Amino acid sequence: MKILILGIDGYIGWPLALRLISRGHTVSGADSLFTRKRVKEVNSDSLTPILTMEERIGKIKELWGKNIEYYEGDVSDASFIYDLIERIKPDAIVHLAEQRSAPYSMLGLSQATETLTKNMIGTLNLVYAMKDIVPDCHLLKLGTMGEYGTPNIDIPEGFFEIEYNGRKDNLPFPKFAGSWYHWSKVHDTNNLMFANKLWNLRITDVMQGVVYGTRIKEIHETKLYTRFDVDEVWGTALNRFCTQAVIDEPITPYGKGMQRRGFLSLEDSINCLTIGLEKPPSPGEYRVYNQFDEHYSVNELAEITARTANAILGKNCKIEHVENPRVEKEEHYYNPEHSKLKSLGYKRSRELKDDIVNILEDIQTFKDRAENLRNVIKPKTFWRKSSGITKNNPDSIQVH
Repeated sequence: MKILILGIDGYIGWPLALRLISRGHTVSGADSLFTRKRVKEVNSDSLTPILTMEERIGKIKELWGKNIEYYEGDVSDASFIYDLIERIKPDAIVHLAEQRSAPYSMLGLSQATETLTKNMIGTLNLVYAMKDIVPDCHLLKLGTMGEYGTPNIDIPEGFFEIEYNGRKDNLPFPKFAGSWYHWSKVHDTNNLMFANKLWNLRITDVMQGVVYGTRIKEIHETKLYTRFDVDEVWGTALNRFCTQAVIDEPITPYGKGMQRRGFLSLEDSINCLTIGLEKPPSPGEYRVYNQFDEHYSVNELAEITARTANAILGKNCKIEHVENPRVEKEEHYYNPEHSKLKSLGYKRSRELKDDIVNILEDIQTFKDRAENLRNVIKPKTFWRKSSGITKNNPDSIQVH
């Protein structure tokens, strides 16, 4: 299969490229290198050392004799995405090329505007280019479980049956996003449903939980690391907790720590996406998958991390709650459904505790890099106090 990965330089995009190449697919990719640039703006870096895209492609050629056709550009540029799809004419497109940080979107007006406009315009450009050039192509778009929020009822996979005033219908489940980033994903979902209705585009919309881990099989074998962010803007809670454990800092859950989310390992995220590509929807079908394995509270993540670090690294980890910078429910019901991928043959391959061991080992390997990131882990971006700054230079970013 000829597969185009938009956002190939990213945390998910790079290991997905490795997996698809190892399975015999022809992979092309595009990226604006947005994350590399923006991470530097908050004085951070990937904890794992990552090669340039040119170096990555060269290593793949050396290891597998395969070539990735790579283009640097922004999907929010319509001429770029049209030219790219015209040149490649892919059988499937994986759309990962979006600003992916909720805290970044909450830094201020400039970052909120950038997140909403670029994410939505990029998706619109893509569906129009597909309609005009490759109408039979399959689009697999990465959304987020955060689109649903934390309603006080079970969360279905995209749609649910509702009865109101004696009448029934099958409707999209209401969305309760908690950041400008998550709202951009909600708007993407609405636009994809409409594009499917208009043009019968074949679309898989993946509502992914929080992904953890530093490795998939191909990364472990080649040391071609994907990025691993641990700062308060670009990193996840588990990334931060594991790093704090290694550098002997207290593990810092936000607020009460009762916030609960769906999680899955990087290995299983790549497994799910590969299954979604190799078992595509029918022509004209729009389908939604909730992609996660288990849900955990922030406190549970902190406790598992502390126990594991104490056992394998001889640490004496402390857990200290800090003020929650976010605007969110700290105690809530959470029970999403996630059965559709299992019906396609997906089986979980990793356990959280096993991956935490690997994460801690990799952070220990790059402990000097972790030490250099010590000052960017604790929260500085408070969502109710985000700046109204509109300049784009790094010195203009302010957090309170």
